[in-house]
Order: sequence, then C-alpha cells, then structure tokens
Amino acid sequence: MNAIDMIVNFFKQGGAFLYPIAAVFAVGLGFAVERFIYLTRVSHGNRRLWAELAPLIQGGNFRKAMEIAEKNDSALSTIMRYGMSRISTAHRREDIEKAMEESLIEVIPRLEKRTHYLATLANIGMLMGLLGTVIGLINAFAAVAAVNPAEKAAMLSASISVAMNNTALGLGLAITLLLCHMYLETKTTELVDSLEVASIKFLNSITERRPAVPQPTTASASARSSEQLLGAARA
Repeated sequence: MNAIDMIVNFFKQGGAFLYPIAAVFAVGLGFAVERFIYLTRVSHGNRRLWAELAPLIQGGNFRKAMEIAEKNDSALSTIMRYGMSRISTAHRREDIEKAMEESLIEVIPRLEKRTHYLATLANIGMLMGLLGTVIGLINAFAAVAAVNPAEKAAMLSASISVAMNNTALGLGLAITLLLCHMYLETKTTELVDSLEVASIKFLNSITERRPAVPQPTTASASARSSEQLLGAARA
C-alpha cells in the first residue's frame, strides 16, 4: 500500500471531522510557506543592500547612499532613509536615533505579519481533533448499545478508528504548525536584531565623522593664560 492509499483510507476511516481539520492544516501551512519566503527574501535583500551602503557610509558619501536606498524596497532601506534624511537637520545623535527607532516601529509589524496566526490555528486544529475524538467515542458507545452482539465488535472498532484518526490529525497539525511558528519567530527576531545592528553601525559612522565640539575654557585655565600673557609683556 503506497502513501496515497494510506491517506485515502485514513480519511475514509476518520469521519467528517477530518476534512475541516485538514482545511485548517492547509491554511496554516500556506501562511508558514508565505512567511518563510517573505522573510528569506527580506533577509537576502538586507544583506545585499548593506554590502552596497556600508562602504559609502564609512566614506561619508551619504548622498550616493541615499540614492541607492531610495531605489530599494527592503526593510533596511526604510530605516536607512529615515536616518539619512535627518543628517542635515539633526543637531544630536539622539535625533537621528529617534528617527530610526520610528522606522523600526513601521518595519517590525510587516516582518511579524500573520506569523501569530500559526499558533492560533494550531490550537484550533488540536481542539477540533479532540472534538472529533469525543464525537467518535459517543457514536461508538451509542452504536454498541443499539446493535446486535454479533455486530458490536465491528461497530466499536469503526467508531474508535474515527476517534483515534481525529486525535492523530489534530495533534499532527498542532505539532507541525507550532514548530513552524517557533522557526518563523526565531527568524523574525534575527532579522530585527540585524536591523538594529545596522542602525547602530550607521549612527556610529555619523558620530565618528562629525567634528568634536570645542570644550569651554574654564576659569582657572583663563587665569593661567592671562598670567602667562602678563609675564610675557613685562619681559
């Protein structure tokens, strides 16, 4: 018996509740695949963009870096555009940092979009499997009470098969979708961390290129310089 025949027999023996559970399973896997493709594309796009921007930022060529970022639609380009647009107007590092934090608030929801549905669908599928199990057991005991003794074994076996198949599919759905949820959450966290690291490197590059603020002359230093000038004048 090949795998297709086993799946067909599984659904034949599992009753009507297996079909909505399978539908929830298909929706959850669709979300997982879509999120995996999206996050992988964003991750690769961020790495390619940073490889182009890093030398320009280190060299202080922010105009060229801004042109490259504007032509890109990755998550990193959004953050870099926010930061570079504040360079000419911001007087403090904190002003640029706040602008980049604002861009993170815009970017992170796009990265986390629909991932939380997987945990919800896992719980729904598992509960539907348990409901199918309970209904299968109820039908089993009702059938046993109503049929002839010669048919009790066959009816009981069929009803228990329905119950166990619902339990198996519900638990398989829950385990699979929860594993997908855990993996995608980890991948999203790594992406957010990489964006924060890129933001810090960008801010450090700007800080290093800005001229140091001259320190105010203290009163004691002014007095010493005045005495030196008077001494030189008397000599």
